[in-house]
Amino acid sequence: MTDENAERISESLALALPFLNRTVDLVFDRPYGSHHPTCGFRYPTNYGYVPGTRAPDGEELDAYYLGPQQPMTSARGTCIAIIHRLHDDDDKLIVVPENSPALDNTAIAAAVEFQETAGEYIVVRSSEAASDYGFRNSTRM
Repeated sequence: MTDENAERISESLALALPFLNRTVDLVFDRPYGSHHPTCGFRYPTNYGYVPGTRAPDGEELDAYYLGPQQPMTSARGTCIAIIHRLHDDDDKLIVVPENSPALDNTAIAAAVEFQETAGEYIVVRSSEAASDYGFRNSTRM
């Protein structure tokens, strides 16, 4: 990350932070057990997006749903963390069913390792944590 990037919060992190610790409705375009259309890997979790959002890549804000290991088309849950990618502006929400057992960062990393590379992201659990990594509050938040 360059010093310039450390001076401002990324667009996708600014979009994702307001969802932390809130109830989120998701739609899954890559349900549990499906395969990525170009890379071919299998999704060991339901993966989708927050309808009505627009991320920097032009698509909706992405989310991993760490819930039932069965294909789903939609779900509601609590956003417990954000996968903040260090080398692209495509952050992902971590959403779990309400009343789920707590997941630590190691459990989150294990759940997303099929698509996220260790050392290439930070697990953000609060806006204060974003500040700890050198990001400043943005007027867009």
